[in-house]
Amino acid sequence: MSDKGHIELERQIDSITVGVRHRKDPGDLNALMKSIEEVGLLQPVTITPDGVLICGWRRLEALRRLGRRTLNVWVRSGISDQLSHLLAQQDENEQRKPLSPVETARLYAEIKMLEQEDAQRRMAATQFGGGGRDGGASGSGDSPEPGGDARTRAAQRLTGRDAWQRLEQTNWIESVSKDETLGESVREFAANMLTEIDGGAPVSPAYKRVKAAVELATQPPPSQEEQDEVARLAAEALKRVQEEENAQRLRALRSKAKRAPKHHSPRSFVLMWSELEGWTGLYDVAELAAALKDEDWARFERVVAETIELRDQVREARSAAASA
Repeated sequence: MSDKGHIELERQIDSITVGVRHRKDPGDLNALMKSIEEVGLLQPVTITPDGVLICGWRRLEALRRLGRRTLNVWVRSGISDQLSHLLAQQDENEQRKPLSPVETARLYAEIKMLEQEDAQRRMAATQFGGGGRDGGASGSGDSPEPGGDARTRAAQRLTGRDAWQRLEQTNWIESVSKDETLGESVREFAANMLTEIDGGAPVSPAYKRVKAAVELATQPPPSQEEQDEVARLAAEALKRVQEEENAQRLRALRSKAKRAPKHHSPRSFVLMWSELEGWTGLYDVAELAAALKDEDWARFERVVAETIELRDQVREARSAAASA
């Protein structure tokens, strides 16, 4: 029987290759084993044409513990060579060259699609396979797997963490870089952001910048009179992103300070002031004067006073060291 590229057949359990999995413990399989004994395995596991397991590890382990030698499988064609190789790896040290962030996101999208297909077939088996209890005797032959939805499971398979949002954002940026309905400059900007991500840059700021560029690009073309306004809005969008990034860095510094009461290193001091250099140019004086509340202004003056006091102390210490 076939279904959208799937072929169902019987296979020896020992002939199925199970590669590296971040989740080493299948959890409590008693309910699942009871379900299989009562109603059978109505939802086969999914493998590649080469016999590499894709989905259904808990089902496979339950059958193995029951002493079964064969099982029904779905053979799924159309798997990329890179994903097939990754799924087949028996040793985490086999992969000499680590995946780049963009490659990881592409494989995440592929695994997510396979997980979704498997979940849909299990749901259909639950609906039409008969009633039951104990988290598996519903006819699906499997209880809900720990680890959340398809996005979470796919992310954990590749990274060992629930990092699906970062992977989704990376894939969206790549889709923008290939979207022919967008202008060449937007596509090139998105491609540059992907290059930076592969070079180690964080994904979230790149995602926000590409999103702002797409929003501006998809608006109706401005008239000559509107171009100055568009430029102003673009500058404001960039300013908002910079302000948010600066705020995040400052919150991280405060949080770190609370966790670590000891003094920070001189390198930390240099890095912090390097990041803050030029920050005063990000704000409009009149706008600040009108918007700041009394407590906001009091906090600002307090921090400035503390900064000046530290400056004077360090200046004095430097002078004393120079004259010693």
